[in-house]
Formats: sequence, C-alpha cells, structure tokens
Amino acid sequence: MFYADLHIHSKYSRATGREADLPHMAVWARRKGVALLGTGDFTHPQWFADLQRDLVPAEPGLFRLRDELQRTVDEQLPAAGAPAIRFVLQVEISTIYKRGERTRKVHHLIYVPGWEQAEQLNQKLSKIGNLKSDGRPILGLDSRDLLEITLECGEGCYLVPTHIWTPWFAVLGSQSGFDSVDECYGDLAHEIFALETGLSSDPPMNWRLSQLDRFALVSNSDAHSPPKIGREACVFETDLDYFAVRRALQTGQGYGGTVEFFPEEGKYHLDGHRKCNVRLTPEETQKLEGRCPACGKPLTIGVMNRVNTLADRVGGEPPRRASPFRSLVPLPEIIAEVRGVGEQSRKVQEAYRTLTSRVGSELFILEQAPLEDIRRAGSPLVAEAIRRMRGGQVIR
Repeated sequence: MFYADLHIHSKYSRATGREADLPHMAVWARRKGVALLGTGDFTHPQWFADLQRDLVPAEPGLFRLRDELQRTVDEQLPAAGAPAIRFVLQVEISTIYKRGERTRKVHHLIYVPGWEQAEQLNQKLSKIGNLKSDGRPILGLDSRDLLEITLECGEGCYLVPTHIWTPWFAVLGSQSGFDSVDECYGDLAHEIFALETGLSSDPPMNWRLSQLDRFALVSNSDAHSPPKIGREACVFETDLDYFAVRRALQTGQGYGGTVEFFPEEGKYHLDGHRKCNVRLTPEETQKLEGRCPACGKPLTIGVMNRVNTLADRVGGEPPRRASPFRSLVPLPEIIAEVRGVGEQSRKVQEAYRTLTSRVGSELFILEQAPLEDIRRAGSPLVAEAIRRMRGGQVIR
C-alpha cells in the first residue's frame, strides 16, 4: 500500500513559493508519507527542462531524482530504508471557451507516461496558447478537444477533471461548468474514468449523484507549496508503476480510496462572499434569494448547494463501486489546536518536526502509529486528539 498525491504545482505556477522545486517536494513528500508525487506544470518550458535535467527513469512510467539530488534529500531527512520518492509527469490545464452561449471555465489534470508523450502534448498545446506565462496554462480550447489531444499523444495518456465542484473553474462548477460530465466531454466522455472531488467535497457528497457512479473518485492536495503536499491523497494497493495506477483507477481493482479533509474546511464548501465575510448554508441562501446580505450582489454558490441542485439521491448507501475513504485533520492543525497557537507558529513547526522524526511520517502518525508511541514522543494531548479523530469524534 502507498499514498499518492497526483496534483501539485511548481514554482512556475502563480501563487506558489520559490521552494516549489523537486528536492523540496521530495523532502516534504517523505515527511508526509507520500510515495508517488505528481511533477506539476510539465507544459512550462523551463520547468520541463528542469524535469528532464533532474529526473531519471525508474519503474514503468515513473521517475526518481538523479543520484546527486537524492543524496541531498537523504542528508536533510534521513530515513533508514526509506525508498526514494517517485514522480509522475502531470500538469493542470485551464480551458476557457464559449459553449451554448455561455462562457465555460474548466480545469483538467493530464498524465503521461514519458518524455516523448509530454513533448507531443507540449508541441500541440503551444500552437493553441502561451505555455510560458504560467505553470498552469490558460487555453481557449474546448474541454472535449483537450481530451482528444491528450489521447492522441500516445498509449497510457489520460485526463482527469480536477476539483470538479469549484464554483468558477470546474466541470460541475456552479458559475461556469456543466450539469454533467457527459455534457462537457461529449462523444469522448467514455474516456474519462476518474474525477478529482476537491477540498470542499467528500465521497458521500458525490455519491448523491448517480451520474458519478462509474468514476473513481480521487483526492489530491493541489499543493502550491511543498508543506501542503499530502493534505489530501489517494491510496493504492498496486505495484509502484504508472500503468498499474492507471489501471487501478480505471477498474477499481487495487485502488484503496482517499484520505480527505473534512469538506467543511474547504473554502468553497458553503455559499458566500469572501470580501464581505459572508458564509451561508444553502437554506440561508434560498431565504435571501441568492443575494449577499452585506452588498446585495449575487452570492457565489458553493459546493454543497451545487450538489443539492444536481443530486438525484438523498444519500446514505454508497454505490457499488465506491472506494473507501477517511477524513483526517492535518497534523499541524492538531498540534496548533492542542497548543492554542497558530498553525504557522514556531512552536507548532518544532513539535511537528519532532513528532515526524521520532514516530514516522505524518500520514503514518494520523492513521496507523500506536498512540503510545505518540505519547512517548512527548505529546499526550496530540495522541488523545488523534484517538478522537480516528474515532470520528470531531466537531465539524
């Protein structure tokens, strides 16, 4: 079993830190317990050159750091017997286009198994838009056509609609999406076999739509800085192999589901206006007829409201193909809550590094580590908080 975070960004994407490079990604992936990491941003010319310089082939369709860089990771974060982090070539593409008299804005994740396929995709997309301006390029291209281009780049290439409920930039988003995956991708919709549910929804919310039953539901961090790696992740019970991972998502066999935020923590879970500091449930929005009580303008309709609109089930029983999931509170947030200080404080960072160095990776601590080991590491209250989280005793 291993954890995979298959949606991240490099330093060439907007709103990312300068440390979003391969060595820092590898350090934080090891600290978090993630074995397989997306590269992010491979359509950006400079990042693609960095990837080709710093990665070498490993298992089928996967890459690892070249030896010199791997030694620097091992020096920063010694871990006896820990395997080197593996990378998969991944990019997020933003498409903005007109369909049905409406402007559509949809984000997509694309995965390819090698340099040749990545170069083909880069060549095709560079004729459509500017790949140099952002690690997550914006293209005036229909989602269906982007999928077709992806499939043309070679065997094993695939596309996953990303954070599918985000109001402004997603296939099912309330502001600029569609009412179904089939409507978005048309005659090629059968080539979609996985959907990324985003930070503001969890599997039970998605189970309310029978149209989503055929898809594997995946979760990733969408990290814009290395410390955010692994805040959501996928679990695989396969060989560490690009094609085994793809096959698990396509068939469900060997796919162990997801580890998730509690969706209430996602910034788009409810309706509201960020500038007005307004956050409303769907019922409250309905009473206000969709208008912000502070400024009077239309509210941004969030994920829960959008799910309610499209759902054809009340909820409850998972569909036949449903994969397991568990909702976790990130370890820095637990430490911050216990200590009564901010998550970014020095005390929290020191305690986090102490725990992960003495007990194991963050995901191991949250899911598997014996509570007594956490207590012995000097954190009895953190151990109690993790016990409650594992038991579902969380105020949402």
